[in-house]
Amino acid sequence: MTTAYKFKLRPDKTQAHQIDEWLELLRRQYNYRLGQRFDWYESTRCPINFCSLVSCSIVPIVEQPDYYWQKRDLLNTKQLFPKYGEIHSQVLQNCIERVKRAFDRYIKADKSGKRSGKPRFKGRGRYHSFTYTQMKQDCIKANRITLPKIGDVKIILHRPIPDGFKIKTATIVKHADGYYVVLTLQDNSVPTISPDVNLDNAVGIDMGLKDFLITSDAETVPIPQFARKAERDKKLRNKAVSRKKKGSNRRHKAVIKLAKHHQK
Repeated sequence: MTTAYKFKLRPDKTQAHQIDEWLELLRRQYNYRLGQRFDWYESTRCPINFCSLVSCSIVPIVEQPDYYWQKRDLLNTKQLFPKYGEIHSQVLQNCIERVKRAFDRYIKADKSGKRSGKPRFKGRGRYHSFTYTQMKQDCIKANRITLPKIGDVKIILHRPIPDGFKIKTATIVKHADGYYVVLTLQDNSVPTISPDVNLDNAVGIDMGLKDFLITSDAETVPIPQFARKAERDKKLRNKAVSRKKKGSNRRHKAVIKLAKHHQK
């Protein structure tokens, strides 16, 4: 059985700055590796019935930048840009793996014959997470979690980790209201539960416009209208953002408040 637990992190200023710096470097690395794949793909493909100077390569074709080639090329990246040497190797390799998954979904169809859209480059502030693919089982002690090359970060353990589950991966995520860690837990001794459907207790549900839903037992649930109730607050926060000068610190704070409102 595999599950995931999400906990709030309370990093200090130095740790928060380091996480932000890693996210920015990983964003640039993601865009660079994705660009490599696009360049190779556009320079090597060619129509079947004719050869065009636009689609046919007139320069020597380089080796295909696949997953393993790009992983090996990380050594050159660290030599050219020493800042990447400060990032954990698993985190960098996971960035390459994300590029591979995004590009494969675009090139290859799934079992149903559907393909994803063309991957987009990540703009500034659009890369929100990085993953440690392996974690020590004793990484959490008291209210601290040890993140390689970052240090001991305060964690809010609002619920205990179940006995018998092992920590497989840790993903650091940045949201509008702070930083979180998502721990992937696995216990092979727990069997996969298959639902036991009892048709005698089955209830039909119909989503409506006047009411939120109506059951086959003639029970109705009114529409909560959370969005309409929050529209006034959202309107005020949008006005606060528009009144601030672009690039100013006050506008940045107003944008964070608006993002927190959307997160709710």
